[in-house]
Amino acid sequence: MREDIEFDAEGATLRGWFYRPDDAGDSVPCVVMSHGFSAIKEMHLDDYAEVFCDAGLACVVFDNRGLGASDAAPGKPRLELDPWEQIRDYQHAITYAQLRPEVDADHIGVWGSSYSAAHSYVVAAIDRRVKAVCGQVPLVSGRRAFEMLVRIDFWEQTWQLLAADRQARARGEAPAMLPVVDADPTAQSALPTPDSYAFFSEYEGSSWRNEVTLRSLELFQGYEPGEYLKHIAPTPLLMVVAPNDRLVAGELASAAYETAAHPKKLVLVPGGHFDAYVGPGFAISSAAARDWFVEHLFTGAEVGTPEAAGAGARFTRD
Repeated sequence: MREDIEFDAEGATLRGWFYRPDDAGDSVPCVVMSHGFSAIKEMHLDDYAEVFCDAGLACVVFDNRGLGASDAAPGKPRLELDPWEQIRDYQHAITYAQLRPEVDADHIGVWGSSYSAAHSYVVAAIDRRVKAVCGQVPLVSGRRAFEMLVRIDFWEQTWQLLAADRQARARGEAPAMLPVVDADPTAQSALPTPDSYAFFSEYEGSSWRNEVTLRSLELFQGYEPGEYLKHIAPTPLLMVVAPNDRLVAGELASAAYETAAHPKKLVLVPGGHFDAYVGPGFAISSAAARDWFVEHLFTGAEVGTPEAAGAGARFTRD
């Protein structure tokens, strides 16, 4: 059962989907979900939500502000990716979920992937309404990712462009834009890897747009979500990492995992960054997240009916 939804995020209207298990009682745990850098909910988030919903979990899935079906705040440009605005929007989505009569407001989980995996860690660290978190193929350091994705001989040029964009905006001019991906990995783009181009180019012609504001890169560079991993406990943390990830460096995520306190779990998926969404990688990543949320969100939850509780127990044996 999937319902189109919208909710206010202090001026920006966010839109998405609400999933409710068919045989759920009056109050079930819920997972709040959003996508990564420039991505929209149609890029496989429905696949994950269906797996979670089949396990008896409700899901709130939404597009980040200014992307896909969601609006930007008045006076702000579309396609600007501000990580802290996206973090606050996760919190607005949690509030929306808690106000749904079908949802057990005391048993909310947060799931994210790539850029939103980073956000999920921060949200879990600062918002104790979160009772379990899963972030897959995560960004853990914006600065390190910038240094790996932007050629060193482009750094000075990029900083000059960012400074010029600030002055242009102050004069009332439109923000400078940057392609998300390019067929030529040596061309300037936000995500200059061949697998990024292969993944995103499949969605040309949809509500996804192959551009972000140049300032999005500046905001990305200054974002250090890995610092929040040590503050997540006692909330249960699941990290799903692709060791061969060359977009956000799987080895950085694996090292960052060691800084978190228990309860925590690390699951590895084969392949690179985007292999987590399809094939064997999806089977591993979705099952791991499903089992984590079932284990930690159904524990002690007042899910309304014995049947709903049984749905959670059913999947803990997989």
